[in-house]
Amino acid sequence: MSSTVASPMSTVASSSTGRGTGKSTSFTPELQSMMFSLGDARRPLHESAILVEDIVHTQLINLLQQAAEVSQLRGARVISAEDLLFLMRKDKKKLRRLLKYMFFRDYKSKIVKGIEEDDIIEDKFNSNSTNKRQKLAQDFLNSIDQTGELLAMFEDDEIDDVKQERMERAERQTRMMDSVQYAEFCESRQLSFSKKASKFRDWLDCSSMEIKPNAVAMEILAYLAYETVAQLVDMALLVKQDMAPKAGDPFSHAISATFIQYHSSTEPHLLGQATSVKTSLDSPENTPPPTPTPPAPAGQQHLGKTPSGALGNGGIGQDSTKSKQRKRKKSTAACGIEAQSDAIQPSHIREAIRRYGHKIGPLSPFTSAYRRNGMTFLAC
Repeated sequence: MSSTVASPMSTVASSSTGRGTGKSTSFTPELQSMMFSLGDARRPLHESAILVEDIVHTQLINLLQQAAEVSQLRGARVISAEDLLFLMRKDKKKLRRLLKYMFFRDYKSKIVKGIEEDDIIEDKFNSNSTNKRQKLAQDFLNSIDQTGELLAMFEDDEIDDVKQERMERAERQTRMMDSVQYAEFCESRQLSFSKKASKFRDWLDCSSMEIKPNAVAMEILAYLAYETVAQLVDMALLVKQDMAPKAGDPFSHAISATFIQYHSSTEPHLLGQATSVKTSLDSPENTPPPTPTPPAPAGQQHLGKTPSGALGNGGIGQDSTKSKQRKRKKSTAACGIEAQSDAIQPSHIREAIRRYGHKIGPLSPFTSAYRRNGMTFLAC
């Protein structure tokens, strides 16, 4: 897994002009719904969804290239599940999560075919044709496992802390929802890349590859794509929490210099919008009171110079109406800025990627979260 990976941090600007032949297919609307179901605001930012799409697409393309190299070494004609399992063999937690996903895919297939639940649990590890994904993974890991650690994951019922945390976050997220918002949230949680297999294949531009992935490999790639989105949202929420000012925290001023750089360079429109709200709208509270006008002489009244307060419908009534309109516009603009501040910003995602790929300690290149020539892989 030593092939060069181009960092999306340096290609975000060029991605808007095109991402190859797969750019005509976009998952941005679906990604916004996925991000909402994973903990983002109800209306995630379009810029954040585009950045997440670029990162996921970049990582999956490079994962496909490395899987094709492994497939060539095996002498195979297609990219299969064995190639992806081989690439994920070093990350035990993510591999265990993938194996559980493959088991539940077989479970779903058995449910669709009408097999009884007792039979499903009974032949969980049997070499049944309806349990093909689980058997395929078990046979391959048995062929490369010399210590027994990989095969032990099939019988491991350890609770996944990451999944548990996501479930708890979803429960907290739905506490204050009404029926309409909860229905939208449930629909967002059901979205996945595997439900749009044809679009997902076009998005990865599999037709132009010499060695193409088979059906089971595409299922795994769709699963890894969703897991990458979930991991990006998890890390971005942590960054957002760290960057939130905390009262009484002596270290709140110690914000990452990289985050400040990204925040000031990529989001000037928010600051500019807030500044324009303050400068373009005159606050009624800051307006000095009008100077009292003495009664006009009879000659001036004869010439038509009437005080503004004596105009009936035109004087004080118009001023109060205009001030109410200015207050309404100001509150609307402030609500828009507040709604954007609740969502994950692109700077949060960039800072999360920087932290994830940061090397800590002399042995960090040999850990699961190591950097591969410019960017850390999230899927495996």
